[in-house]
Amino acid sequence: MAEQRSEKMTMSAKGMLSGKTVLVTAAAGTGIGFATARRCAEEGARVALSDRHERRLAESAEALAEYYGAPPPAIVCDVTQEEQVRACVDAAIGAFGHLDVLVNNAGLGGYAKVVEMSDAQWHQVLDVTLTSTFRMTRAVLPHMLARGRGAIVNNASVLGWRAQEGQSHYAAAKAGVMAFTRCVAMEAAPSGVRVNAVAPSLAMHEFLSKVTPQGLLDELVKREAFGRAAEPAEIANVIVFLASDYASYLTGEVISVSSQHP
Repeated sequence: MAEQRSEKMTMSAKGMLSGKTVLVTAAAGTGIGFATARRCAEEGARVALSDRHERRLAESAEALAEYYGAPPPAIVCDVTQEEQVRACVDAAIGAFGHLDVLVNNAGLGGYAKVVEMSDAQWHQVLDVTLTSTFRMTRAVLPHMLARGRGAIVNNASVLGWRAQEGQSHYAAAKAGVMAFTRCVAMEAAPSGVRVNAVAPSLAMHEFLSKVTPQGLLDELVKREAFGRAAEPAEIANVIVFLASDYASYLTGEVISVSSQHP
């Protein structure tokens, strides 16, 4: 098995997001959201973090204080609540004066076979994973369209393409994120706003290991060509690229960040 990398692997900052302002949802904790916020900070962006977990959010903001001399804006927000979404976007714009980048990272998984799945389980996963992406995008897009520039990066999943037992609700939600990304990209392109998505396969972090059976994780790792799961920072690197001007001619794309083979 290939050696697992450290999440804090050494990166040489290139200033890819120098001068840009970024809002990242579900940015508390050890997952892709916080890794993205950190990589954006390393690349010169001013970053606002959002999450519904107030304590973890404050801890994550404190961890980024080294880049700014003080913790960046940390906005408590439940992305399933429209009023909180609007307030979150307003707070980020108020803190920075404008918003260049939105990273829609919020999502919710779980294991349930269709015959055993309740309506509540189905709706909760779709609300947190797909509808929240719509809500946040709807709230941010008028601001970006009026400015004539901006980038939105959505977090999808390879399960939007591939089948996996017990994941029908999550896969449907992530496939929806992909389709939503492509359609919004066409609406936003005339105003110079880009909308893209990443589709990770397996990115290992503390909270994933707590909610996923070890046997399933072991099986998923076996499918990865490198013999290991990705580090959250490796997904974040692609999100940073899509948010940057290096991706100036990319819109409506879903980039697979995966070494998974069939």
